Amino acid sequence: MSRPIINTDECSACGSCVDVCPAGVLDIVREVATVVNEESCVACGTCIEECPMGAIEDIEED
Repeated sequence: MSRPIINTDECSACGSCVDVCPAGVLDIVREVATVVNEESCVACGTCIEECPMGAIEDIEED
């Protein structure tokens, strides 16, 4: 299973990832996108595709 990782140095807090996440995994916290509900992530990759800054990657977990 994979989960999103936010590069906080690259994030502009635009909220695009928050808006497109079908599972409500992301939110803007302290002016940066943050994974707030990791357990609900369906690993669809929509947030990665939508981020205009390229600030989101996924990491594989066992």
